[in-house]
Amino acid sequence: MNLKNRKVLIVGLANTGLAVARFLKDRGAQVTATDLMTREQLGDKAQEALALGISLQLGEHKVQDFLSCSLIVLSPGVPHTIKAVEAARYAGIPVIGELELAAQHIDEPIVAITGTNGKTTTTNLVGQMLESSGFDVFVGGNIGRPLIDYVQSGNRKDIIVAEISSFQLDTMETFKPQVGVLLNVTEDHLDRYNNFQGYIRSKGRLFINQDHTDFAVLNRVDPCTQILEPKIPSNKLYFNTTLNRENGAQLEGRKLTCKLPGDPVRTLDLTHFNLKGAHNLENAAAASLAALAIGASESGVTKALYTFKGLHHRIEYAKTVRGTYYYNDSKGTNVGAVVRALESFDAQIILIMGGRDKGGDYTVLNEHILKNVKQLIVIGEAKKKILNVLGKLTRSQEAGSLEEAVDLASQAAEPDDVVLLSPGCSSFDMFSDYAQRGEVFCRAVEGLQ
Repeated sequence: MNLKNRKVLIVGLANTGLAVARFLKDRGAQVTATDLMTREQLGDKAQEALALGISLQLGEHKVQDFLSCSLIVLSPGVPHTIKAVEAARYAGIPVIGELELAAQHIDEPIVAITGTNGKTTTTNLVGQMLESSGFDVFVGGNIGRPLIDYVQSGNRKDIIVAEISSFQLDTMETFKPQVGVLLNVTEDHLDRYNNFQGYIRSKGRLFINQDHTDFAVLNRVDPCTQILEPKIPSNKLYFNTTLNRENGAQLEGRKLTCKLPGDPVRTLDLTHFNLKGAHNLENAAAASLAALAIGASESGVTKALYTFKGLHHRIEYAKTVRGTYYYNDSKGTNVGAVVRALESFDAQIILIMGGRDKGGDYTVLNEHILKNVKQLIVIGEAKKKILNVLGKLTRSQEAGSLEEAVDLASQAAEPDDVVLLSPGCSSFDMFSDYAQRGEVFCRAVEGLQ
């Protein structure tokens, strides 16, 4: 793609937008950025963009700005269905995302991981498996550094391992991972998609450019995966399989058996795998298949399984106070994630939920609430909606802040109980992101007497 003197509009000026701006300017493009936030709200990001020589159109998206360029690059947080984008497409102006822009400048093999839940854990685990196998690896995408940063750096690696969101897949055209992983699909982002079927189709786009030389790692028991499977053209490797003849991974107790086409069967020991919950055993199986498919060694995969410590804000142990165990699952931003968190404990749970609603179906939690949630404490914009659905299933109350919720939980807790922050909602009503929410929770727990 020749970018010199090309008029390019970047939509969204967060970290990804700035990374795209740097890349485009270095290649001689004439760059304008538009964002719904004002210059004051953007703060340092606006100043950095101006220093790069980027023209700014802030506070609104003007259709004329979209029609006066020759290429539009969307940041992941910007819906590809907004009026100005649709007007540009109708006028024949190409609209791509950062993922597609980067993909057109990457030659290295890519392992791409998507799914509603578990993709960050699995992405990091695959990266560690490959590093333990002796590869020089870039880990990024929807986490950490954007792929366009990798391209911009000029520092080439052996393999790229990328977390990929549905938003990024919406605007891809040529992106082709050698190994694509779809962990699961449950209701999420229904505030962005017209319906659940649209979200499922978005996840399936990960595989549309693959061929018979590539691999798709799929969840055998996920019903949405089964919908997508017939249209996937690559070699299929299944986790959660129970069929001995099938290529993929079988879990028997703490033993994981992996079978790839043309390779000997490998048996991996999960005795020392540290992460809680059945869902993390699924993540380990998917990661092992993906890493082996791209060339990892059995010893490298095993070493990573033994040493991987998990992620901050994902069912992360915080502290024990007066015999009660506190866990931070702030990254659990959808209902499916809350289900997985609740399934990780046998104890009685005091559950803190709430934030900005994403359109998920809270009734999915009914059985789990009845089973082992002794108290529900709700916060944020979604608290009334959550209470209306779940409030009659257990003792429930509202809190005006996360700190107050922690205090209320500590008053209700008894020895051996678990206090679990698993919001099932985004954080943007009260916090800058899920990480800040998790840090506030941990500080509040630290402050308990």
